[in-house]
Amino acid sequence: MPTPLRRVLRWSVGTLAMLTAGALARSSAAQLTDSFTNWAEHPAIAYASHPVTDPVARLNRSIRDGRVQLKYDGPSGYLRATLDALKIPVESQIAVFNPDSLQSQRISTVNPRAIFFNDAVSVAWVRGGFIELASQDPQQGIIFYALDNDREDRPQFTRRQDCMTCHYSYATVGIPGMLNRGYGLLNMDHTTPIEQRWGGWYVTGQQGAPRHLGNHVAGRAAASAPAVSTTWPSLDGHVDTTGYLSNHSDIVALLTFTHQTRGMNLLGRIGWEARVAAYQQQRPGGPALTPPNVTADLPVPLADAARELVDYFLFVNEAPLAAPVRGASGFAERFEAEGPHDRQGRSLRQLDLKTRLLRYPLSYLVYAEAFDALPAEAKDAIYQRLWRVLSGDEKDARYRRLSAPDRQAIIEILRDTKSDLPASFRGRGQVAP
Repeated sequence: MPTPLRRVLRWSVGTLAMLTAGALARSSAAQLTDSFTNWAEHPAIAYASHPVTDPVARLNRSIRDGRVQLKYDGPSGYLRATLDALKIPVESQIAVFNPDSLQSQRISTVNPRAIFFNDAVSVAWVRGGFIELASQDPQQGIIFYALDNDREDRPQFTRRQDCMTCHYSYATVGIPGMLNRGYGLLNMDHTTPIEQRWGGWYVTGQQGAPRHLGNHVAGRAAASAPAVSTTWPSLDGHVDTTGYLSNHSDIVALLTFTHQTRGMNLLGRIGWEARVAAYQQQRPGGPALTPPNVTADLPVPLADAARELVDYFLFVNEAPLAAPVRGASGFAERFEAEGPHDRQGRSLRQLDLKTRLLRYPLSYLVYAEAFDALPAEAKDAIYQRLWRVLSGDEKDARYRRLSAPDRQAIIEILRDTKSDLPASFRGRGQVAP
């Protein structure tokens, strides 16, 4: 595999936080994770002004039209009604006490920030504060909203651009995206060793979970917070959960969220790259005639972008679980039940939790609305790469952890559950060992 060149991002102190108009220079090819160009104002993207159709935008319209009414309920205000309207399970609650958000002054070990999520939306609430939302638009990536948690006739979720100060950088794969930080870590994902995860988070579940940095409240720096093995059965006795919807910060939900955040960002980024490439190819003369205030940098080649996304979706570098994991909130059961299932009852949402997250190691994000809405060129590149790996044609050593039975099962599940598969997936026979 050719080694990609790295695009160079140049800024003075504070420039990234501003992200004003103009190009942030890069060379002609790179991986998504080590490159950045401010495409947000590019005509093919128009992040701030292009109409959005993400789940929160759709909910806003339903509230305005009178089709949905949010019920105000006790100390958490509109939180439960918001989760119900967006089909987000209460069992997904995870709790972070690291004071790291727009509401950092409210967050503490005794007043953690609760986060709830499904495949497309994350909702955060801290006692005494407002509701924050990060919602994946099928084209634009993550759109950020807030809801003042005061009783109103028709509450509306307001789009927030100030979230971009932190949520638009290398750490979010170069688009406005999700962050999942811990002590000393800009962003955790499923490649982060378990013993380095969740500093500044609470972790609940069955006893005997692998060692991690969660529930350690004595220090703030990862270096001073030794790995601990205690996973609490619940938050009871540790945190006053008055107003909270759950007494859990479920370890299975944490594992899932840790995988999902980067996967969502990669989906958004490859979509942006494909749209900018199509725009530049359609302009007579190509990038040289790009308007002065729009970057003329070349997008990441889709084959390179697809290779990186597919590797992540196949959990190629997933950090193994050193011990089995069991949650206690009911999240695992809710997650697995959503399917879809193939004719043998198998699903990409089936959990392993013994040595890895998923029983069949391909991300369930292949069913995301953002995946289905990708430009055809991006989706074709992803499917071509995915088939090359799953069929066994790709012989690189890093794919050896994907056993032939696992690859065969993934192909069969996709055949039964994804209607847009190319013809290469429809053939019969066994995959190469």
